[in-house]
Amino acid sequence: MKVLSIDTSNYVLGIGLLDGETVMGEYISNIKKNHSVRVMPAIQTLMEECNIKPAELAKIVVAEGPGSYTGVRIGVTIAKTMAWSLKIPLSGVSSLEVAAASAGRYFDGYVSPFFDARRGQIYTGLYKFENQVLQSVKNDRLVMSADWVTQLNELDSRILFSSNDLKLHDEVIKEELGDKAVFAEITELNPRPAELALLGRDKEAVDLHTFVPNYIRLAEAEANWLKTQETKN
Repeated sequence: MKVLSIDTSNYVLGIGLLDGETVMGEYISNIKKNHSVRVMPAIQTLMEECNIKPAELAKIVVAEGPGSYTGVRIGVTIAKTMAWSLKIPLSGVSSLEVAAASAGRYFDGYVSPFFDARRGQIYTGLYKFENQVLQSVKNDRLVMSADWVTQLNELDSRILFSSNDLKLHDEVIKEELGDKAVFAEITELNPRPAELALLGRDKEAVDLHTFVPNYIRLAEAEANWLKTQETKN
């Protein structure tokens, strides 16, 4: 079963190809460039390198958010379009779940991946591996980082934090959690598209017509527009 995975939910662009129990290839970059003009060439290059034709794909898996509003939308739109044109199933996986799996597979404790959401806020959730299966302990959410670590301090366990935005929040984490806080190595911070493919390989397929990204919150521009409309009414 050949699975193509697509992650454009943050600065990291990840494309993966999984064939059964074999990772055929991955493309990962962590640079501030427009995903919209890079994702299709990246998919094409990886598939050509792995000698895989589109008709051979059995499934597509996409990181469904949260993350960058534009980035999430790009990945989901491309994944839906490809799945529809190839007539193959599509599954969505939480972008935070992918980050947790990429950093915490062999960590003995909880894993808290996060993405910066500005103004002291983060997108985050809490995960833990049980018998090599990733379990969600606390649902993905948008929360102040200070409030989040206060909640986590109630846990009697070490917590692994993984994020390319660690430097923006590490002081808050250290101050509240002390030795309970463990920070992932820099080589573990980019969510791996192979993990995305593996997480979504056996997951139930979505309805292509109703599947939408999980933004968790409205984009700032949309939220401001709604406030303006409420004022007018």
